[in-house]
Amino acid sequence: MPLTRTADLLASGSPVAAFNVITVEHAEAIAAGAEAAGSPAILQLSENAVKFHGGRLTPIASATAAVARASSTPLALHLDHVESVRLLHAAAAHDFSSVMYDASKLPYAENVKATAEAARWAHARGLWLEAELGRIGGKAGDAHTPGVRTDPAEAAAYVADTGVDALAVAVGSSHAMTDRTATLDHALIAALHTALPVPLVLHGSSGVPDPELRRAVASGITKINVGTALNTAYTGAVRAFLEAHPSTVDPRRYLAPAREAMAGAVERFLRVIGATRDPRPLPGSP
Repeated sequence: MPLTRTADLLASGSPVAAFNVITVEHAEAIAAGAEAAGSPAILQLSENAVKFHGGRLTPIASATAAVARASSTPLALHLDHVESVRLLHAAAAHDFSSVMYDASKLPYAENVKATAEAARWAHARGLWLEAELGRIGGKAGDAHTPGVRTDPAEAAAYVADTGVDALAVAVGSSHAMTDRTATLDHALIAALHTALPVPLVLHGSSGVPDPELRRAVASGITKINVGTALNTAYTGAVRAFLEAHPSTVDPRRYLAPAREAMAGAVERFLRVIGATRDPRPLPGSP
């Protein structure tokens, strides 16, 4: 199936999950999980993932695109948390239809200037641009520190001044959480949804419990980013296999169950947020 554009997946306002790719097994698992759920999805590569691959975007991007094209369900490619202008400019030549340009570490005025320039560049090439306002916890600090959450009035001005197509908002989630204990500010999500004319993006969704995710979607979140949950499933499956079979040296033996575990995690998230066209719940789902 031809690659789908991120903008087309989000145009209906229905929730869409975006899953982080680190290895080819991640990409294959995301495609398999989306197919099992009967749902479209977004495969996203972060700047950190590109650094893991020696700073070379082409090999992992090409492999991810090939997996997506072989899928029977619509899949889009997204380049995530890009701080490097050079990497941003590589997106158009590597099958990405969208980029999250992250200038959130800069002071507000510098963030606006850099993001507006990124948006102009992206739009001239038919790319959809996401940005971030506020400080999402985990990588950069505590999600509950006073003043770090996204202010609706400031966000409205930011979107107008930058021309971005979506906004990642700080509403209580944290990156890299391995336990699902995050509590979101649903009143803030609703206020942001009312104030902004663009889709809202939730980063750090791995640490958000199922009921909180469902409420977030109901309150106005459209794009739900998931990364750590896949790595937890992957590592857990590898660890369990090697503990049971310590003499194994063929990586295919433990990567197969790791890929299957990630696919199961993908399917579950898609069902939780209601992205699937298949109404059947997973066994044991609340």
